[in-house]
Amino acid sequence: MKNTFDGEVVLITGSSRGIGAATARLAKQRGAKVVLHGRTESVQLKNLAKELESEYIVCEVVDEGAVKKAVNEVLKQVERIDVLVNCAGVSTSKPFIELTDEDWLDAFKVNVLGTVHACKAVLPHMQKQKSGRIINISSIRGYGVTSGRAAYSAAKASIINLTCTLAKEYAPDILVNAVAPGFTETDMAKTWSDRVWNQVKQSLLGRVAQPEEIAEAILFLSSPKNTFITGQTLLVDGGYSIAGK
Repeated sequence: MKNTFDGEVVLITGSSRGIGAATARLAKQRGAKVVLHGRTESVQLKNLAKELESEYIVCEVVDEGAVKKAVNEVLKQVERIDVLVNCAGVSTSKPFIELTDEDWLDAFKVNVLGTVHACKAVLPHMQKQKSGRIINISSIRGYGVTSGRAAYSAAKASIINLTCTLAKEYAPDILVNAVAPGFTETDMAKTWSDRVWNQVKQSLLGRVAQPEEIAEAILFLSSPKNTFITGQTLLVDGGYSIAGK
């Protein structure tokens, strides 16, 4: 599996930590040329770029112009983008009744429009190449199988629909899929209540996922080995959704 990507260029948004960083490391191990992204030029981003000997871009994904400019600039160095993985996202944990309009708008701006902006910046280049693969990141919450985080859940449900729409519009040359992680041990896990950790234990596997396990699913769908899957969302939740507990 080491040279699965054989020098292909993989751009990963939100890749300074968590699932994005795990995906970047694994893609590099498997022969990809990785382009990282962060909303700021953080120490984590710069250190990871040094570790992976990677280019990186810095921009707010909610700013369409900034995303387009950053992508066009990095293309001068890497010349092409074969894979786009949209990991950038935010979550709000307020109870539904306390969510403000601004909370809802922030959830959709980052999780949905951020994905839209990255796709819009990269798709014209993939069309010229007549090839490409896009992986969007949804969530188990996008399927409505867990309670709470209403704004985040609604935004992640939108990603599932967006993935289908893009797959239809850009077939057959560009494959578009999504991964919907279950409970995963990222920085977000530090905010989980005892109630959420009890939910974690209810999956068939009885534990939280590691970012590297989600990265494996992302990289299968984004690798050249995927030749016939498009418009799908792969639920990677340790069996939580079918546990029946």
